[in-house]
Amino acid sequence: MKNWKKRGAIVLAGVAAVGTAAALVLNALNSNIALYVTPTEVLAGKAPEGRAFRIGGLVKEGSLKRENLTASFIVTDTVKDVNVSYTGLLPDLFKEGKGAVVQGKMDASGKFVASEVLAKHDENYMPAEAQHAIDQAKKVDAQTKHMSPSTLQQQQ
Repeated sequence: MKNWKKRGAIVLAGVAAVGTAAALVLNALNSNIALYVTPTEVLAGKAPEGRAFRIGGLVKEGSLKRENLTASFIVTDTVKDVNVSYTGLLPDLFKEGKGAVVQGKMDASGKFVASEVLAKHDENYMPAEAQHAIDQAKKVDAQTKHMSPSTLQQQQ
């Protein structure tokens, strides 16, 4: 084999190796990404099916129920509510009426089964995703209140 053919084969093998490595890394990253979805979007059917995702909002007052290590509560964006079940120890700062982000999957019964619960870390903080979800839900709710019933029926 001539020198330029050897160099070409080595370059081609290197490009193939880098391409394969990049494809494997991107595939691993894609399978580990948890999308953020609001409770309103979950109930509208916009949540990814069969994949983990995050829901953020406020823990509804009076909704927290504990049975051994399993906690059930409701996450709300002040417009729509999603029932959440979590088995494990909740963070110390997790409280009703405060911001939280939960990661997990929807089960067949329509309940969100959380694998991780994140709570706010001080009195003035709410996760950016949760605050954005609440703001968006309020905007949508305000828009639908100002529409006539016939306009709402046309949009559905």
